[in-house]
Amino acid sequence: MGIELRENERIDDLQRNGYGIIQKKGAFCFGMDAVLLSGFAAVRPGEEALDLGTGTGIIPILLEAKSEGRHFTGLEIQPEMADMARRSVAYNHLEHKIEIVTGDIKEAGQLFDLASFDVITSNPPYMNDSHGLKNPDLPKAIARHEVLCTLEDVVRAAAVLLKPGGRFYMVHRPHRLIDIISVMRQYRLEPKRMKLVHPFVDREANMVLIESVRGGKPMVKVEAPIIVYKEPGVYTDEIYEIYGY
Repeated sequence: MGIELRENERIDDLQRNGYGIIQKKGAFCFGMDAVLLSGFAAVRPGEEALDLGTGTGIIPILLEAKSEGRHFTGLEIQPEMADMARRSVAYNHLEHKIEIVTGDIKEAGQLFDLASFDVITSNPPYMNDSHGLKNPDLPKAIARHEVLCTLEDVVRAAAVLLKPGGRFYMVHRPHRLIDIISVMRQYRLEPKRMKLVHPFVDREANMVLIESVRGGKPMVKVEAPIIVYKEPGVYTDEIYEIYGY
């Protein structure tokens, strides 16, 4: 099936199942955080998963490649990004497994049946108004800063769409960890697993992966950290394994 590429678009090899993804030069492209989240999240056979703020659809595509989930949905507010995601799904012949919906996370409770997903993932904007310089390019700013949705918007949507006992997986920044845990508990999503990501073994963490369970009992397991590089430009074996090399 031929896939139309628009101006400045390319297809990147995902090194998984022969899959590729459409990305656009100068636009927001997926990073390691999305790949790490796809490795941290667990989708069991027969489960249905939703990715909130899916961008170009990287997480549903990787989760389909890595798991035996029954169906995957991506929700994206930016029409151009959603269109790229749909064309990537078609490029990989995954229309029967992955659906991309254009819509607002704040309206997710009206777009989907309540308590209908086993797993929800999100790689949300990390920065609020008090952190970081806002990118002047709006699509990139939307992806990185809380322009169109906040951390609470994302967690609230996950809470109403997860089945009881369903699991919410998120990648974020460690400096927001207190906010993350507080808002998760506010919406009865109990943190159960957490893993910090360090660029080098002697550097402070720059990402956190966290799993919470709807209605879960209090107890969190802090797992061994992920170290990205063993030396400059050389990934650790764990990173190569997550990427599938």
